[in-house]
Amino acid sequence: MKVFPNNPFSKTKTETDKVMSNKIESGDIIFQTSQSPQCEAVRIATNSKFSHCGIIFNLNGKWFVYEAVQPVKLTPFDEWIQHGKDNKYVVKRLKNAKAVLTPEILQKMENYGQQFDGKEYDAYFEWTDNRIYCSELVWKIYKNAADIELSKLRELKEFNLEDPRVKKVLKERYGNNIPLKEKVVVPSDLADSNLLVTVIDNY
Repeated sequence: MKVFPNNPFSKTKTETDKVMSNKIESGDIIFQTSQSPQCEAVRIATNSKFSHCGIIFNLNGKWFVYEAVQPVKLTPFDEWIQHGKDNKYVVKRLKNAKAVLTPEILQKMENYGQQFDGKEYDAYFEWTDNRIYCSELVWKIYKNAADIELSKLRELKEFNLEDPRVKKVLKERYGNNIPLKEKVVVPSDLADSNLLVTVIDNY
């Protein structure tokens, strides 16, 4: 089976891999609270505790989170958890995952996702494939490989941009030319999707 070329695969399973095999499945979406100033701005602008997300894959018997950071990469599940505030996270799953996320569809999701492997993180939240941010990566994998829109796209102007902490980040990113009509998807949009159910919540 085709896997990511830079998969940091180890032949030894960790205890977490053994435990999580009973709880998570490939295609699950995982959310956490990150702690950078940008992530704080995302939480405020979206009125959500979540500021980062990724998609879970089991590759060669080990669990990874495919995430858009700098750069886009696979991160071992244990390591990904440790990057979040207080190691807290939530895992959500497509309601009809067993019927929809067949081995063939999951393979398509992996194959489609590989085009972003190693790409630059998109700090400007542009709706292009040149660079990519976390929720955009998850949304596009589901849309283009499984033909599922997890949420509607929104425009940047729809979020809370008036908070001083949000304004500061926007000013640093865009100066005076904030792209208010840019199409965006944020972690909270995915977390609130009525197509998903919560399978783990340790907040």
